[in-house]
Amino acid sequence: MQGASLPLRMATLLTGLLECIGFAGVLFGWASLVFIFKTERYFESLCEPNATLMGNATGPAGGRGWRGDPFSLPDCRAQDEQFSLIFTVASFMNNFMTFPTGFIFDRFKTTVTRLLAIFLYTSATLIIAFTSADSAMLLFLAMPMLTVGGILFLITNLQVGNLFGRHRSTIITLYNGAFDSSSAVFLIIKLLYEWGVDLRSSFIFISVCSAWHVGRTFLLMPRGHIPYPLPPNYSYGLCSRDGPREEGKTATESQKLEPQSKASLSPKEEISGPGQPQEPRSFWSCVFSRRYCWHLVWLSVIQLWHYLFIGTFNSLLTILARGDQALVSTYTNAFAITQFFGVLCAPWNGLLMDRLKQKYQEEARRKSASVVALSSAVPSLALTSLLCLGFALCASVPVLPLQYVTFILQVVSRSFLYGGNAAFLTLAFPSEHFGKLFGLVMALSAVVSLLQFPIFTLSKGPLKNDPFYVNVMLVLLTLLTFVHPFLVYRECRRQDRPQEVA
Repeated sequence: MQGASLPLRMATLLTGLLECIGFAGVLFGWASLVFIFKTERYFESLCEPNATLMGNATGPAGGRGWRGDPFSLPDCRAQDEQFSLIFTVASFMNNFMTFPTGFIFDRFKTTVTRLLAIFLYTSATLIIAFTSADSAMLLFLAMPMLTVGGILFLITNLQVGNLFGRHRSTIITLYNGAFDSSSAVFLIIKLLYEWGVDLRSSFIFISVCSAWHVGRTFLLMPRGHIPYPLPPNYSYGLCSRDGPREEGKTATESQKLEPQSKASLSPKEEISGPGQPQEPRSFWSCVFSRRYCWHLVWLSVIQLWHYLFIGTFNSLLTILARGDQALVSTYTNAFAITQFFGVLCAPWNGLLMDRLKQKYQEEARRKSASVVALSSAVPSLALTSLLCLGFALCASVPVLPLQYVTFILQVVSRSFLYGGNAAFLTLAFPSEHFGKLFGLVMALSAVVSLLQFPIFTLSKGPLKNDPFYVNVMLVLLTLLTFVHPFLVYRECRRQDRPQEVA
């Protein structure tokens, strides 16, 4: 390789992967952390005097576990609502802040963005470390800060894929999978807690790791952006001498590499083939198109299912386990372990994208390049909807052992969801609007995700812990997501038919 040496690039890749696995998406291990918070009696003061927390088989209320109708269990609704609200706010920030954080990254580049991420992340972990049951309200501040810091880590690491040319898509999806897998960090904290390591010690250790983030920022990451395609003699980090000036120069060089071979083009660049002039489309015409609106529905509904499941996970398990905290702990651990395997599921989506990319290059001679590229997104969209439907059906059946299947379908579905989202936007809309369209769809889907709290309140309140009707409604809503791949498929057939006749 020219420019930066292969060992430096591999060091950047591997340390970035470790950073995403260990820090970026820890929010999604919320269920493991809630278990600790309940043990530490966070928000227990909100419980009514006659309400009792779900105890284990030898709980304090008479020495026996609860045996009876699981939907009439005595529990602390106010406590569960507080935990659900914290997760709702944090998960909202996880998506909604994608748009402004992307702007920060574009405007202020890598070093400034990462220093901001380190500040937010370290502040959040220190706040959690020094909270107690008396100061539990600080979690409303700490968890959103932790989430935004993690998103900034992910955004700055995704550009590492630009260092590896043809494997760019696979590496990007690998990083997204690592983001999902980092939810296992809270499982490790839970296991350490059960072995006698207190919560404060674990989060202080995570805070100390900020020194590692700072070192990586200045030694293994660029000060600006990693250009794509990569220009000759590109250097960064340890090898960079002139800093921003040199990177600005190499970015200019990368723009002069046109025309490129088709094999090195990104998905966004592959849409328009040679000899096929593409009419310019405005940003707002893309936003108000039927294609974009249905994609927003597809993403919002599936994401709502995932957020609702994670946010209410502890409460759901407590009901199904009839208050047996040993069972709740076992299933919480199993769920967190399956989340770790997101890093293994996500690359399959990237490999599928690369395969479809080759198929597009073969068929582009006979068909419109844009039609073939858009058609290649249909299987990913439909498969993701199918996986979510299976996950929703299993989650709706109140049988505890079946939840193992739910865990597997949930992690695979979520791994495909976000990779498929980005892939579709690159194929279906002009490349110059990709950043804005991606940020907007994530922000709008975040607004829809706020519904998880009123849904949870409805289930715990008027429905008296019986989520059956809520689940039926959401399953029917999930069927609506199949409309999106169907409409895209029909649109491709309609556009391709005149060419076949010709």
